[in-house]
Amino acid sequence: MKFRNALLAIGLVATTVSVTSCVKVDISDDIVGSDTTGTSAPSNIIEGTIDKSVTLPKGKYTLKGYVYVNNNATLTIEAGSVIMSDVTEKGALIVERGSKLIADGRVDQPIVFTSGKASGQRNAGDWGGIILLGKAPTNRPTNPQPVIEGGVNRTYGGTEPNDNSGILRYVRIEFSGVAAEPNSEINGLTLGGVGAGTIIENVQVSYGADDGFEFFGGTVNAKNLISFATYDDDFDFDFGYVGKIQYAVSLRDKPADTDQANGIECDNDGSGTSATPYTKPQLSNFTLIGPYDTTGSTTTHGFSNRWRRATRFVLRNSILMGHRKAGFSLEDAPTATAYMNNESEFKNNIVAVYTKPYFAANASSLSIINDAQIRSKAEADGSVTLASRDDVQLTDPFNLKNPNFLPKVGSPALTGVSFVGMDAFFTPTTFRGAFGTTNWAQGWTSFSPKTNSY
Repeated sequence: MKFRNALLAIGLVATTVSVTSCVKVDISDDIVGSDTTGTSAPSNIIEGTIDKSVTLPKGKYTLKGYVYVNNNATLTIEAGSVIMSDVTEKGALIVERGSKLIADGRVDQPIVFTSGKASGQRNAGDWGGIILLGKAPTNRPTNPQPVIEGGVNRTYGGTEPNDNSGILRYVRIEFSGVAAEPNSEINGLTLGGVGAGTIIENVQVSYGADDGFEFFGGTVNAKNLISFATYDDDFDFDFGYVGKIQYAVSLRDKPADTDQANGIECDNDGSGTSATPYTKPQLSNFTLIGPYDTTGSTTTHGFSNRWRRATRFVLRNSILMGHRKAGFSLEDAPTATAYMNNESEFKNNIVAVYTKPYFAANASSLSIINDAQIRSKAEADGSVTLASRDDVQLTDPFNLKNPNFLPKVGSPALTGVSFVGMDAFFTPTTFRGAFGTTNWAQGWTSFSPKTNSY
């Protein structure tokens, strides 16, 4: 453990102190840098390995390089803290199996993980992101155990569905997505085998160079998620994820990754095998919004939903609007068969996209179902197909600086819901999409992180 006298004086608490520990959280007046504005950068440095439980009091911190929390340690970050990446040694926070991250902000004091660059100079990929690794089941072999993507060389998954990796609540993650190795960027929030004992609520990912949220197996549930202006998929599910999510919104800016960027992308695994448990997210009250204007937007902006590679799914009471290539897409025969056999559900949704609201994406899926049959089944199950994104009648959903996702009076989003047969996790609502008459995003989110003062 490396603690300086100044560290203890300002109140950082470690539950166990040992001279042989690898904890390295330096809080000292003599660790000072400067940013391009000439003002002093935060002097509190987080780096190396944290293998003893530590609490960081409210303050500003620099995350330097890849920081690993392991050995069953808990890293607690108090509400109102700002953690900025080192500009040269780009940071990432990796919480390994058995350890926990407690980042429990408040609506008026969110915890912000962001770029270390000055206002006006921040961009997607300025640092890594947050990776939580748990012991919940996946559909990957357990010997050897799967290794999480992102170049961090750490394993995930196990046999404990209620495993607890901590709390992320009222948290913002901005400008993540550094590529540790070619084609292996870190997502804003990566969850590998994370269990249902973990709390994920009120989390916003903005300007990520890869996915906003990616779930690799696991059973973790979540509420109130926002993916804003990410370059790849907003919500990505793989390797046997079977958790539940209610209330989520994504809003895309014009830039996108070289890979196809979708509102939801979902695979059973990379090869489309029948490995179990099948990936089957249960989702309700999503609002998925593509770029407002295709003029000038990257051509790789893709589908509202891309269900493929033998996946299964439940998506209900949600809104798909504005995506440029398609809305509800089925991409192979096993995925289409599961939908036809009611092993997957697409019910009581609103679809209002540029083209192909319902899409059998290739010969494999067309061998089971065509576009017209997908539409017929979806509409028989309570979904509504609208000619224009404007027909959804949300207040100001495409505003990139101050969006308002609430439905207008008379919006079709205020009717047509059904929670029949859904798990008790889901709170029944009278509205489709992420918002009704209450704006749960107010107070803790930011849609102007490029120019915020931290």
